[in-house]
Amino acid sequence: MFKKHILFKNFLIKKNKATYNKVQNHYYNIINEKSEVISSLDKKYKDSFSKKIVKKFIKIKNVILIGMGGSILGAKAIYSFLNPVNKKFYFIDSFFNSSKKKIRNPKITLIISKSGNTLETISNSSILLNNKKNKNIFITENKRNYLNQLASDLKSEIIHHNNFIGGRYSVLSEVGMLPAQFMGFKPDNFRKFNELIKDKFFVNSLINNVSNIFYYLKKNKTNSIILNYDKNSNDLFYWYQQLVAESLGKKKKGILPVISEMPKDNHSLMQYYLDGVQNNFFTLFFVKEKNSIKIKKDQLLKSHQYLKNKSLNEISFSQFVATGKVFKKKQIPFRSFVINKKNEETLGNLFIFFILETILLGRLMNINPYNQPSVELIKKQTYKILVSK
Repeated sequence: MFKKHILFKNFLIKKNKATYNKVQNHYYNIINEKSEVISSLDKKYKDSFSKKIVKKFIKIKNVILIGMGGSILGAKAIYSFLNPVNKKFYFIDSFFNSSKKKIRNPKITLIISKSGNTLETISNSSILLNNKKNKNIFITENKRNYLNQLASDLKSEIIHHNNFIGGRYSVLSEVGMLPAQFMGFKPDNFRKFNELIKDKFFVNSLINNVSNIFYYLKKNKTNSIILNYDKNSNDLFYWYQQLVAESLGKKKKGILPVISEMPKDNHSLMQYYLDGVQNNFFTLFFVKEKNSIKIKKDQLLKSHQYLKNKSLNEISFSQFVATGKVFKKKQIPFRSFVINKKNEETLGNLFIFFILETILLGRLMNINPYNQPSVELIKKQTYKILVSK
């Protein structure tokens, strides 16, 4: 199933049986724990929104989504990766700048914050929720907080955020799946957990992959560099960036995910990757396209006729393969993903793979992958500064 549309090649190192067995034990413990995070990955998960809400708003074409971090990155990744037809989503995930972002005829605004007290979300909502004709839907925890109070005052729809699922793990819960439904996608097509854990290739790839990353961490290779050859997958890796950095960056340990846009960064960062400080491991990510633009013979000088009838996607793939060959020669650690087809199932598989990878690494590193204690320090200091003025 996993390799149906995803060609995954693992790091090129020998299997360490002891580490593999350790990861395998953690893997079976995790999938048998039946936590809310794991439950949300499967189609049996019960969303907290009703079919009525979906039916009521499904035909709306222009949607504003306000949120920060895990409240918005998953939906943004789905939108960019799958490119829904006849739908326009405006993602507000920084302080709103009306001079830069023109929003045309929105009919519905989704406001998402687990705590219901996120400063940036409150600030942006106060500016953008001024059109009484628009419908508003709030997703937040079922407890006393700012967004629940605001939703009540505005007589808006309120959907309860699962208390036991943190934002960065919430993409396959109501947080990501309600926006996905408004885009025209079906949650069950993303949530293939039970099928994946029966797929020997998926399970073996995951366990080997985690074992290898842990090996590199012990060798002080702590930078996870993503060489992304598909612009529409950038948001997927911004989601991945938060997932990994916020889950594992604790106790003076962690992994720093860095997103590198290819081929642009061949002409800026590649020299460093090849010959600079070798504290990195790499992910090469490529998406095959059938309808990529081709270069015509009459568009080329004689010296470059070898490019005739080559598509831009073919040229990019040549660079992808060449990079792997050079990395192998220089013994630079890398794994690779080639996506043969973009659909909900493919993206859901990637979400599940990276979520399980992160939780497993947390277990190996003796880190709680679900909390983010130090982030609260800046929030508290910001509050003190604002109330003192």
